[in-house]
Amino acid sequence: MARSATRRFLASAGLPDRDLGELPDSAKRFPDGAHYRVEIPSTEGPRALAAVLDEAERRGVPVVRVSQGSGVFMHTDEELDEMARLGANAGVEVSLFARPNAGWDTSAMARAPVGPLVAPVARGTEQLVAVLEDVRRAAAHGIRSVLIQDVGVLSMFSAMRAAGEVPADMQAKVSVMLPVGNPASARVIADLGANTINLPTDLTLAQIAAIRAAIDVPLDIYVECPDNLGGFVRFHEIADIVRVAAPVYLKFGLRGTTDPYPAGSHLEATLVALSRERVRRARLGLDLLEREASGLYETSLPGAARLAVPAEAVLSIRS
Repeated sequence: MARSATRRFLASAGLPDRDLGELPDSAKRFPDGAHYRVEIPSTEGPRALAAVLDEAERRGVPVVRVSQGSGVFMHTDEELDEMARLGANAGVEVSLFARPNAGWDTSAMARAPVGPLVAPVARGTEQLVAVLEDVRRAAAHGIRSVLIQDVGVLSMFSAMRAAGEVPADMQAKVSVMLPVGNPASARVIADLGANTINLPTDLTLAQIAAIRAAIDVPLDIYVECPDNLGGFVRFHEIADIVRVAAPVYLKFGLRGTTDPYPAGSHLEATLVALSRERVRRARLGLDLLEREASGLYETSLPGAARLAVPAEAVLSIRS
């Protein structure tokens, strides 16, 4: 009886009272009417971005967003300008991580067995300031999308956006490292101002469907993820993911790789090769989607509505 009462309470709060095992179709869409969009993660720097754009054109993969994990502060001004220019010219969103975090700091707990619990957070006020400075610097170079992995950072980002401290069209892409594993958590994060939410990589279709029922913002879902996020290859579920999760960013990571963060020129050849292979994986996934769904689902193309495509730099950091 107590469990039934709790289910009724969840329903009264406007949340699903169970995971949706019947896998209902999502009627929600991107502003251009698309069901899904293609994202290539771990695009570390200008050379990797150029490789993604080249490979996407060669293979006919409609990449509309790339994301990066090393952090804004791990790029020079010239590199940020080049990434913004490449993204703007291609009509592709460039989302850069706002860092640092406890896992890169002197935190002993972050290196303990329970470390993954605290590694993503902004540790102390000084790291909070540093992360928000990364946001400001990204905006100054024309970047209009940042990855966020801390609840407090997300709340302050939203406050800065509302106050005009960063551009009103700047978007918060919530990282997979800020775990959103149920509909209630998803609604909290959406209410805090998230523009898209990257779900944990191991959620079932029924769990994803319940989260989709609770919120309208796009979901980011790894169709293939690197080993440190589980190493899952979910190509066989791609049609159902699109069907129940729309609007959804399909993220094509890469199993069989090590964590490259923070990336740099010493890894450039490997980073470029990995970027090209991620686009190839996307081609494989989209081919399977076509075989399974026969054109039923629509995708967005570069320059689509509400993509956080880079803008012209609003000020010179070097002046």
